[in-house]
Amino acid sequence: MAKINMKENPFFLDEEAQEWVLDTWKKMSLEQKCGQVFCPMGLGNDPELLKHLTQDIGVGGLMYRADTTKNIQQTHRMLQEFSDIPLLLAANTEAGGDGLALEGTSFGKPMAVAATNNPENGYRMGLTACKEGAALGLNWSFAPIVDINYDFHNPITNVRTFGSDPEKVLAFASRYLDAADECDVAVAIKHFPGDGVDERDQHILTSVNSFSTEKWDETFGYVYSNLIQKGAKTVMVGHIAQPAYVKAINPNATRKEMLRPASLSPELLTGLLRGKLGFNGLISTDATPMVGFTAAMKRCEAIPQAIAAGCDMILFNKSLEEDYGYLLTAVKEGKVSEERLDEAVLRILATKASLHLHEKKRTKTLVPGEEAIKIVGCQTHKTWAKEVADQAITLVRDNQNLLPISPKKYKRVYLNVIQKDSNPDSPFVQKWKAQFEKEGFEVTVRDRRTAITVEDFIEPERMTPEKGKLMHEMYRSVEEMKQDYDLYVYICNMENASNNTTLRLNWNVCFGLGDDAPWFVSEIPTMMISTAYPFHLFDAPMIDTYINSYSGNPEFIQVTMEKIMGRSEFCGVSPVDALCGKDYI
Repeated sequence: MAKINMKENPFFLDEEAQEWVLDTWKKMSLEQKCGQVFCPMGLGNDPELLKHLTQDIGVGGLMYRADTTKNIQQTHRMLQEFSDIPLLLAANTEAGGDGLALEGTSFGKPMAVAATNNPENGYRMGLTACKEGAALGLNWSFAPIVDINYDFHNPITNVRTFGSDPEKVLAFASRYLDAADECDVAVAIKHFPGDGVDERDQHILTSVNSFSTEKWDETFGYVYSNLIQKGAKTVMVGHIAQPAYVKAINPNATRKEMLRPASLSPELLTGLLRGKLGFNGLISTDATPMVGFTAAMKRCEAIPQAIAAGCDMILFNKSLEEDYGYLLTAVKEGKVSEERLDEAVLRILATKASLHLHEKKRTKTLVPGEEAIKIVGCQTHKTWAKEVADQAITLVRDNQNLLPISPKKYKRVYLNVIQKDSNPDSPFVQKWKAQFEKEGFEVTVRDRRTAITVEDFIEPERMTPEKGKLMHEMYRSVEEMKQDYDLYVYICNMENASNNTTLRLNWNVCFGLGDDAPWFVSEIPTMMISTAYPFHLFDAPMIDTYINSYSGNPEFIQVTMEKIMGRSEFCGVSPVDALCGKDYI
């Protein structure tokens, strides 16, 4: 039998719970053990599909994206009823209950929570996310994120992190863990060995944590070590290489092995995470369809290698049936030892027992009744979220003493909203327009769908009326422009999302004439508000009044307006260097 200490951190199982784990494990066939290590994405709630997952394959867990509370709770209930072994049911509840339920509370991104400079909000964040999730049957939160935002170019970390200070990351993540424990929900601290050092995204390549072993120990290692000691039940391992530690643990490691993602690296999983950090809990991969995993080696080799290297659970699949077959074949052929598979299964079962899932299975309380739904999106949680917005929004600078604004001083506002959706009639744009108009401003919205190209000059028939109007904007005199507008407001809503290569600002320009770039800052008072990416001053250093609000949620929009109108003080303390380490911004 594989060695696993179920009495110790993070399981702390009593005799009865240990007996359930061992009895369950002993009764499992090889096929059932192989099924148990998979946690696929939930892609529907057809009963026959759910029976296939839980009975034919026998998966150990599932994760669903956000749906209505009723649908999620009913689906979770069917899954637990169909499965002989209780399931780990997960969600990306990183920033509130909206990670699982459409009606859930959107509490605020981790960076907004950190900007309040009050770790108690980390606790409230965790309590909101896990309490609302648990009401629907959730028992595994893929949070908190403990990446550290060191490279401001990184398109996936930034507002998903608690910032660039390891002490602050630890303080807020630790309080999230406290709340999750209260809700009987396991956390998954992620993404080991740590994102935020590379400017690239592991979704589209194997990114690299390039810190030395000493630097890693002081930063990421410090955070992981403390949270492991505190009792974090699971660690999610990213498709992120950490060459320095691979070389330190295995001096003979090849370059390819040094640049192998942690999800496939025995040095990082068994040597660093299990060995040096002493982690005794469940190790899950990050999503295995990500390119950082799939490009590393053939999938028929990668799935068995993840388990052989030290992962206990495989998150998501290209094809569940195919991946299951790859693993089963590898075990039968001796490429993955039965002892290593047993260890993975025992850790999964012990995690479930630590959450009392075996007891809840007996009492049929794995998924609460419909009455529990009332906690989802409740007024208390919404009030907390609004308080976070009020405490988080950060005035990075106001060198021109522009604030507060008023329609008496700046009646005519030119509003330029920069986001992926260039439609000026989008709900987000109209929300901001309505907020300014409610205050008494006259608002002109920039239509970013219109841009002028060189071809428009070469072929005059291409010059539409919309382009002609924009051409007039570009070529008219400065004095004429100043007669039309009193204040220029940029709203930058460049949200981080997987599979991005950059979140940089892209202006509509032609012949260097500026168009919607802020060429006019010396002529017209100009303000920029970022509702997501906090580093836009890198591309707009000429903006003298700059605000990071970290979120485009309605609560944050409303509170931001309160602050720029002077009815509320700016309280936020930036968790990152918004000047990007540059002394020329």
